[in-house]
Amino acid sequence: MHSFANLLTPAQEQKLRALNTWHLVLEDLKLRMECPDAYHEELIRQSDEMDRLGIVSWQEWRDLRVEADQAYLRAIAGEDYHRALRKRSG
Repeated sequence: MHSFANLLTPAQEQKLRALNTWHLVLEDLKLRMECPDAYHEELIRQSDEMDRLGIVSWQEWRDLRVEADQAYLRAIAGEDYHRALRKRSG
């Protein structure tokens, strides 16, 4: 039951928790649809905080920011709305 206990260092656990939190925001459909600007700002804020604390490398930080920017562009283009309309009509 506890076969995975203590396999990660505290730093690895911190990184895993931080990335999980970031991805939960990335997948937050309600926030993304209702307020794309706040959605993007939160993703960027969390990315910057992970960088500031040394949790992620520069490359990982850059990748998180690029992914946040791409998600924001899809959100303001209405991708979620179009997907919902296709599901209803199809």
